[in-house]
Amino acid sequence: MRVQIRELMAIFEEIAPTAWQESYDNSGLLVGQPDSYVHKALLCLDCTPEIVEEAKAHGCDIIIAHHPIIFSGLKRLNGANYVERTVISAIEYGIAIYAIHTNLDNVLQQGVNAKIAEKLGLQNGRILDPKPGILYRLSVYVTDEHLDNVRNALFQAGAGHIGNYDECGFVTAGEGSFRPLAGANPHTGAVGERFTGQELRFEVLVSDVHKEGAIKAMKNAHPYEEVAYELLRLENKHQSVGSGLVGDLAIGLTPDAFLQLLKNKMELVFVKFTKTDKSLIKTVAVCGGAGSFLIKKARANADAYVTSDIKYHEFFDAEGQLLLCDIGHYESEKYTIEIFHQLLSKKMPNFATIFAQTNTNPVQYK
Repeated sequence: MRVQIRELMAIFEEIAPTAWQESYDNSGLLVGQPDSYVHKALLCLDCTPEIVEEAKAHGCDIIIAHHPIIFSGLKRLNGANYVERTVISAIEYGIAIYAIHTNLDNVLQQGVNAKIAEKLGLQNGRILDPKPGILYRLSVYVTDEHLDNVRNALFQAGAGHIGNYDECGFVTAGEGSFRPLAGANPHTGAVGERFTGQELRFEVLVSDVHKEGAIKAMKNAHPYEEVAYELLRLENKHQSVGSGLVGDLAIGLTPDAFLQLLKNKMELVFVKFTKTDKSLIKTVAVCGGAGSFLIKKARANADAYVTSDIKYHEFFDAEGQLLLCDIGHYESEKYTIEIFHQLLSKKMPNFATIFAQTNTNPVQYK
């Protein structure tokens, strides 16, 4: 099955828009053109020269990776380092590279942390540190007879989502007035005369990635020539977008039993961890990749915290109140390729995908 790259991108960015990646990140299409056609993808955590060779050997024309091979700008392409060699090889072989990184980390549903939670059997997952500033309140004034059309258009455009609920909105009644000026073509009233009548104010929450589409849909569904509306950015935190995840084990475990569960479910060689005053581990926080920035949040909300890349002095921040577990960066994110496969197989069941067999973990153990 041949599809355009933009079709693949749309599948991933429907659940994890690139707008939700961190400011330092570089998710998206790194090599290739959106209009190009591809027929087979190699799924991997890291994109390296060896991964490109594996893709070529399997006849893959696109690599879908979690980590972007290009983080900062490339000033030259002469093969001086592995990043340049990877990009050069991909271009030579005609292989596209697409990465979906912190935007996939930052979503509650089907994200990196949800996969870790699934492996550990955590229930009732919620964002550990929800993001503020990405929600807006959209208010529009409309007559009663046209409310349903406008409301449905907004819901279909992605507005009205709050946590595990959708189609959320609020209506208040009031009196509106306007006077059409010369050149106007009013739906109600006459040019030069003030019109006063009953109107409804419909309010709905909309995220930053949906606001433009919602406004367009609202205007298309509204009967007025000039639509009166307000768009206000809120400080409310988006409960489905943010860093880390916290969930609950079905039954509490002793710290030793939890560590054994962690090693078994995540297929670990070893775990670095702290002592804890907790006698039972019930609530667990997780963050794929480097998660030291969430230690204090995890300490306030969980009995254990599973992440990676913890520095020596950062282990002290557990304060004995948290079973702080460093399982390794690669180890915490290696199942991300399962997310890629699940999304593609659901939306494009006839599109071919292959799990990369090359172990790209730069850290070795003895």
